Amino acid sequence: MKAFLARLVMLVIGVILLIQLWIFSSLLWWRTHPVETTMFMRWDYLTDFKPIKQEWRDYDNISDNFKRAILAGEDAKFIHHHGFDWAGIQFALERNSEKGELVAGGSTVSQQLAKNLFLYNERSFIRKGQEAVATWMMERMWSKRRILEVYMNSVEFGQNIYGVEAAAQFYYGKSSKSLSREQAAFLAALLPNPKYYQDNRNDRKLQYRKRVILKYMDAIQLPQ
Repeated sequence: MKAFLARLVMLVIGVILLIQLWIFSSLLWWRTHPVETTMFMRWDYLTDFKPIKQEWRDYDNISDNFKRAILAGEDAKFIHHHGFDWAGIQFALERNSEKGELVAGGSTVSQQLAKNLFLYNERSFIRKGQEAVATWMMERMWSKRRILEVYMNSVEFGQNIYGVEAAAQFYYGKSSKSLSREQAAFLAALLPNPKYYQDNRNDRKLQYRKRVILKYMDAIQLPQ
């Protein structure tokens, strides 16, 4: 029995190490290559077998309006932290303690990207732990500019719609480089619940979130 448990423990450790090696090698490759698929995209495709809409655009070919909007809405401290917003995490812990369950994560753009690339959407402490490891690796292997570039190209904007270029084409019939402040703020406002807001564009929460993003966009500092 002891020998069996020892082998089981070694097997689990081996699997965990292989996962970390896979994440590390993927991040190394993606330092210089476009990210054309993520774990979220794969799950989305396996759910309904409809084609994923996504077109990669380099950082300089995406509107600065959108860069400011996405950070105003998702992570205003992006260029100042090293992957984790500790004040946000403290707030999330307090929320979770009040509710008695995991209802908030305090995730930064880096954490969200790590989740989108490698993990799944179900909330759990195991997933958050692996997300933290992947975020730690990413912040040390990629520049802030690269993290934001990949995030903008891989985040979900609606049913089978991933990345800002596909979103700009779907919602406005134009390139992501040409997005106005209003259009950029609208797309950024979709992110908490893109599939719902895709069909409910006049929702009060969505419109309020868009106004808040517009208010704070100009104060955002961008990675160069």
